[in-house]
Amino acid sequence: MTSSDKPGNAEDAPAETTGATGAAGATGVAAQDWATAASDPQYRAAVVDLLGALAYGELAAFERLAEDAKLAPTLADKAELAKMASAEFHHFERLRDRLAGIGEEPTAAMEPFVAAYDGFHKQTDPSDWLEGLVKAYVGDSIASDFYREVAARLDTDTRGLVLAVLDDTGHASFAVEKVRAAIDADPRVGGRLALWARRLMGEALSQSQRVVADRDALSTMLVGGVADGFDLAEVGRMFSRITEAHTKRMAALGLAA
Repeated sequence: MTSSDKPGNAEDAPAETTGATGAAGATGVAAQDWATAASDPQYRAAVVDLLGALAYGELAAFERLAEDAKLAPTLADKAELAKMASAEFHHFERLRDRLAGIGEEPTAAMEPFVAAYDGFHKQTDPSDWLEGLVKAYVGDSIASDFYREVAARLDTDTRGLVLAVLDDTGHASFAVEKVRAAIDADPRVGGRLALWARRLMGEALSQSQRVVADRDALSTMLVGGVADGFDLAEVGRMFSRITEAHTKRMAALGLAA
């Protein structure tokens, strides 16, 4: 997962979630603070899982961006990716500190998600600079959309933290600029990158679904067993919104979905 990039502009975000994560109109858990909501042990377990998944995702994003910087064609590009990698590490630190602050051991909270994330990155190892940019923009943004959907159902303290660490590190506009320039210079690049992005879409959705299915507390929260969770129909609509946002991102890159 997840670098922490929003889509390049507001219209790329899943429309139904753009306003859902604010405080206005919130009810149930979404209107409570952490101290109140955490009295439910199942909800607490779900949040620990969520923060653990996000923390390892941010750490993995830091590592990947640092590796991608080695492929950068110019010193300016290398410096830009290094700056983004630093931002991802700061996001990781916030999540790690939050886990520690609520009495959880951060490494233990992250451990269940290592195999899924590492498997995703192994399956989607970019072969060049442009594939790395598309992966960060498309693949990571899918994961970010998923976590923003979940954030709408979280207590106010946890929601604020999750949305903050999903904030744009600048990778979105950087990736769009570089990929569009490459396609303008050689239109044949577009076909290859479009196929790559479709593969990323499938792998990212599969990874998200596996993570949820493997963690009982998270899956229960999503399908409605914990407070204000989704029902099964809403889960389907959620993935439809994520797919729609992906199509818009592809258009921003100049690629066919």
